[in-house]
Order: sequence, then C-alpha cells, then structure tokens
Amino acid sequence: MKFVDETTIDVIAGNGGAGCASFRREKCIPFGGPNGGDGGRGGHVYALADSNLNTLVDFRFTRRHEAKNGEHGRGADQFGAAGADVVLRMPVGTIITDTVTGERIAELLVAGEQILLAKGGDGGFGNLHYKTSTNRAPRQKTPGWPGQQLNLRLELRVLADVGLLGMPNAGKSTLIAAISNARPKIADYPFTTLHPNLGVVRVAMGQSFVVADIPGLIEGAAEGAGLGHQFLRHLQRTRLLLHVVDLAPFDDSDPVAQARAIVAELKKYDPELHKKPRWLVLNKLDMVPAEERAERVRDFVRRLRWKGPVFEISALTREGCEHMVRAIFLHVQALRSPPQPEVDPRFAVEGQALSVALPASEEA
Repeated sequence: MKFVDETTIDVIAGNGGAGCASFRREKCIPFGGPNGGDGGRGGHVYALADSNLNTLVDFRFTRRHEAKNGEHGRGADQFGAAGADVVLRMPVGTIITDTVTGERIAELLVAGEQILLAKGGDGGFGNLHYKTSTNRAPRQKTPGWPGQQLNLRLELRVLADVGLLGMPNAGKSTLIAAISNARPKIADYPFTTLHPNLGVVRVAMGQSFVVADIPGLIEGAAEGAGLGHQFLRHLQRTRLLLHVVDLAPFDDSDPVAQARAIVAELKKYDPELHKKPRWLVLNKLDMVPAEERAERVRDFVRRLRWKGPVFEISALTREGCEHMVRAIFLHVQALRSPPQPEVDPRFAVEGQALSVALPASEEA
C-alpha cells in the first residue's frame, strides 16, 4: 500500500431542508389551521481518529466528501428528517488545517477522538412554527440554511517515542528490524527507505516504546535535496532522537563530517527539533577490527566534540543493542511519568508524607 502523509480534500456539509407552508384541509373541519412542518438539518462531516490506519492514501483519490441534505418539511405536521452524517476515518496523528484561512482546525492525537469539521445547515421553519394566539393563519416559511464547505489540508505526523535520523545507508532500517518486529526494506545501496517505518520495541511484559525510521538525510535536505526533508515532520512529536552514524562507510567518507552535516540540516529545518534530546549511536562496529574499535570511537567523539550519551552497536549482529534499548526505555518512561510534587518535611508524618507544593523562594 502506498504511503501518503499529506493531501487536500473538500468537505461539504448538507443543506437544511426548507419549511412548509400548509393548512389542514379535511371535511367538516373548517379553519383547520396551519400544519406545515420544519425542514430537517443537513448532515455534519466528522473526523474520527482510527488506530488501525497509518496512511492518508484513502483521501488521495477520493477528495470530495459530501453529507446529505435535510428533507423538506411537509403538511400534516410532518417535520423533515435530518441528513445522514459523514464520518471520515483518519490515522492518529493527523493535523487538519483550513487551506483558505490557514487555521489549524484539529489534531487527532487519541484513538477514537471525533472532531466536527463541517456543520450541517439548520432546517427552515414551517408555518406551524409561526402559529400564535393572534396569528391564527400564518403563511410564513423559511428556507433551510446552507451547510459549511471547507477545503482542508491533511498532514500526518506519526506518533512515536523515538526517532531515527542519519545519512542514507547508516543502518537505520537494520537497527529498527533488529530491536522491533518491523520489517522494512533492507539493501546494500542508499535510499532503500522511501517512507517512514514504525516499530514497537518490547522490553518486557507491558513495557514498550515506538520507534520511527525516516528516509536518510543528505546535505542540502533543508532546501529540498533528497527524500528525508519530506518526512522530518514525523520526528517533531518524538521524545528522543537517535543519531545513527555509520562508523565504517563503504566510500571511505569522513563519519564526523557526515554527522555534522545531519545536525546542520536538522537546525535549518526546525530549531525546535534540533533542541530535542539526541543520543549518538555508532553503528556497524562489526565492520571495524576489534583492536581498532575503542580508538576509532574515541577519535570520533573527540573530533565531533560530543557531550551526550554514546552507544556502540552493531545492528547486524545486535551487539550492544540490548543495553541501548533498556537505556532508551528508562528515558522514555521518565518522560511519560508525571512530575512528582515536592514533599515538605514539616508536614511529614511517620509512615507517610503529605505532598505540598513549595514556593520557589521558601526553604524547608
């Protein structure tokens, strides 16, 4: 199935039905009075977050989504039926924006979340609605109101805890296949990954996190070179970035220069994304002679002037992967947990402690 993460659609809510001007006409009942009913409202258009979807491909070829109009009112006190609603199922993580105003209408972040996109028009009033003690035979009626019509831009940003970034052929797809059940395309040439891949990494029973792999970045990606810039948006919701570096490139290029180029492109694309926590993963250690590994790693870290966490792994042989996975899980778990309030020792009781928020300037 083709991966689609950006498209535009037209949504059209139903028009309200017109009211009816009618009078009761039956034998032996003179002056029967008004009996024209109101029109029904037009159908609404909703967006529903569906966890079973992971692409917007359904909207690439079906761009017009129109709800039914409400029925007109009829005589004999009959009100028109409301038009049927339309529910558009979208992947979790979809951002919906009005293309005309640029206003962000909604972000679908929770499975089952339902958002009203376009409101159906209200039905018109029949003459029964205008009947009063002084107006015994009203002839007024009103047409139904038109439904909303919007042109919307849908943008999918996958929801993942950890994002992988690096040069093409750095081993990101091999890494996600080694630590999760994801099975991306893996080959001995660059740009084998053409769309994001998601993998669930299970550390233990009930303990897991989600990893996202995007196409590799190259120098000039922020200006549109290569494929990776099209998918960098998928890393904006991650909690942690893993910068995967090929420590033994097949073309004898300098890994330090490649790592610096990736960081520069990340900063150009989005300064906020550049500020996210980022760990260094030195991959393909199996391609380096055992006696040279420690020296090559030290030289790389020194030349890059890296101060953060460093993991030395081989995604192919899975060497070092288990230690890295556990460290990632502990970091992600700490970010998921809500911050605990400070405990004031003055209120501590033997066997328990009362949680009290302390002012910043007050000492215990």
